[in-house]
Amino acid sequence: MRGWIRAAVVAVIGFSAPAAWAETLADALASAYRNSQLLDQNEALLRAADEDVAQAVARLRPVISFVANAQNVESSPDIPATDGFSKTMSLALQWTLLDFGRNRIGVEIAKESVLATREALKDIEAQVLLSAVSAYVDVRYQAEIVALRQSNVRLIGQELQAANDRFEVGEVTRTDVAIAEARLAAARSGLAAAEGEFKVARERYRAVTGAYPGNLAGLPPLPATARSMEEARMIALRTHPDILAAQRQVTIAQLGVEATKAAMRPTINLDATVTESLDNDVRRDSVGLSFNQTLYAGGALSSGHRAALAQKEAAEAGLLQTTITVGENVGNAWVALEVAAASIQAGTLGVQAAQTAFDGVREEATLGARTTLDVLNAEQELLDARATKLQAEAQRYVGVYNLLATMGLLSVDHLNLGVPTYDPASYYNAVKNAPITSPQGKKLQRILDKIGD
Repeated sequence: MRGWIRAAVVAVIGFSAPAAWAETLADALASAYRNSQLLDQNEALLRAADEDVAQAVARLRPVISFVANAQNVESSPDIPATDGFSKTMSLALQWTLLDFGRNRIGVEIAKESVLATREALKDIEAQVLLSAVSAYVDVRYQAEIVALRQSNVRLIGQELQAANDRFEVGEVTRTDVAIAEARLAAARSGLAAAEGEFKVARERYRAVTGAYPGNLAGLPPLPATARSMEEARMIALRTHPDILAAQRQVTIAQLGVEATKAAMRPTINLDATVTESLDNDVRRDSVGLSFNQTLYAGGALSSGHRAALAQKEAAEAGLLQTTITVGENVGNAWVALEVAAASIQAGTLGVQAAQTAFDGVREEATLGARTTLDVLNAEQELLDARATKLQAEAQRYVGVYNLLATMGLLSVDHLNLGVPTYDPASYYNAVKNAPITSPQGKKLQRILDKIGD
């Protein structure tokens, strides 16, 4: 297993001969988008919301129903029974002619809910893409840590051999050899832990993209973000899906208040019935208008109106809180980038200094001016400095994409990945008018078949 891990590390960090094909970050992002069950789940939820519009539109139309009835009838002197059953067929139509906009408000609420669900889908897309970037960078980072640990084991092994040689000639004591042996054991333990972290990173990559990483290419140049924190915040306020969804929720709540007002008003319905008796071929036709007005409902209608007003206030407060949260997230992401950049700069200087110190201590040890412990300590400091710099570089790279996500710009289209994306308007346009005719039904079936593929 260790041999396999080391071979994979060599392939990932590019120490082996270049392969004919290397998996790029764009490939990983595309795979994550195509294979995400989370996106599939939320796309299905969006289609369900589309159907809510169709159902709301259907409530504006008449309802036609057919009823066949067979009823046992006891014979009497006045009504002789033939076979003991009275059989009738009825065709009934009911249509709400006037409801003071109650059903039309329902249509508008359903449409706003669709738009809010679309924004939620955009937020899920950003999460999926950010997870892919994090998984890709983490695999490369863990591979480089494994390579550092392997180098650390080799160097300490050399120091142990040197300590043994010097002990044989009496230049050092047995204590120096024991110190080197202890450090080598610790280095091997660190290598095993790093290999474990590398395997964990591979599993995470597979969960995100749908396949284990192969020969990963180098990281591409970072995408452009914003020139300042304030510019990033302004962009986020205009484009972040959480804010846009919260705005839709405010509109839904406002429409909900109008709906409770309409519920207090009367409705006028058209009722038409055609009934035919199969016993004597007698047909009865009826057409009528009904006026319905709730005079007393125990305070339920007033309570519903007050609840709708409270929901509107809650949605407005939620919009303001979402704006604050998005702005805070942008600020945090910007600060994290600044910290990572400073850490990289300091880490570069730290690696240079630690390398110089290690080279010097090792040279002095050959002259007898330094002990084995001094060399091992210097080597450990160099290892720590390199690992710290690698971690800062990984954090900064992922941080740029995190900043894009907080700005509401992390999407397949914005990154120009060239991947066929889910078109939310296609299904919506096919069902928004509650189609029942054959051509529309066939079109809808083609869309469903395409989604199934």
